[in-house]
Amino acid sequence: MPGPHPHAIAPHMPRTYRRLVHGSRLSAYRVAVRETDLHIQTAGDLRVLARELTLTQRDYLEAFIQRHPKFLTTLRPWTLDEPAPAIVRDMVSAGRLCGVGPMAAVAGAIAEHVGQGLRARSREVIVENGGDDYIALPDAVVVGLHAGRSPLSLQVGLRLECGGRPLGVCTSSGTFGHSLSQGRADAVCVVSDSCCLADAAATAIANRLRSAADLDEALAWARTIEGLKGVVAVIGRRMAMWGQVELVPLKPKKD
Repeated sequence: MPGPHPHAIAPHMPRTYRRLVHGSRLSAYRVAVRETDLHIQTAGDLRVLARELTLTQRDYLEAFIQRHPKFLTTLRPWTLDEPAPAIVRDMVSAGRLCGVGPMAAVAGAIAEHVGQGLRARSREVIVENGGDDYIALPDAVVVGLHAGRSPLSLQVGLRLECGGRPLGVCTSSGTFGHSLSQGRADAVCVVSDSCCLADAAATAIANRLRSAADLDEALAWARTIEGLKGVVAVIGRRMAMWGQVELVPLKPKKD
């Protein structure tokens, strides 16, 4: 995508948290296309298809941004007044629901649209894009909560009952990672049926968190966003949660 910008898809960087992923029955592999860097798990190695899907979705976005350069930079909801690819429409819709620019949803949108394409070949799919996850599994899964330097980081996880229905689990932070945030949250993790919406909501909620005193008010506002299932927010030693989320302790991975 043209030129560096805080909202641009994060450039390649060491994804050290991926070393914490426990082995499973699924094939795991990386797909990197320009700035997009995905960690994918499917039933069998589908990296060729995943690369094609990633290229296609990026091409849709880049073509739209070439026609509308402000789409890349605006921090305000976008008004769509012309036909557009599904990924653009989803980003615009998520941004409007959460009061943020459409690029706040870009990582979740790519994960979701690539994941949807992979489901044609694999019933079980996990696509992780910079800490934003599209998850389609028949049973429960535990997603570790990464909160940077907070002492709560990777001490707990979110246990989610998937039941074969795709979920989006997205995290934004104002203290680590590549997310553009106006707040100081160590982590805001959002669960939704839409990965795109979860990504935009995580950014919007994190923007409202400048200290632990803001936790209750920010989560009260999060309840007003239609389509969210739950939220977990962390600032330092403080954590607040709302919705259909179950926290479980994480067991250290054995070497």
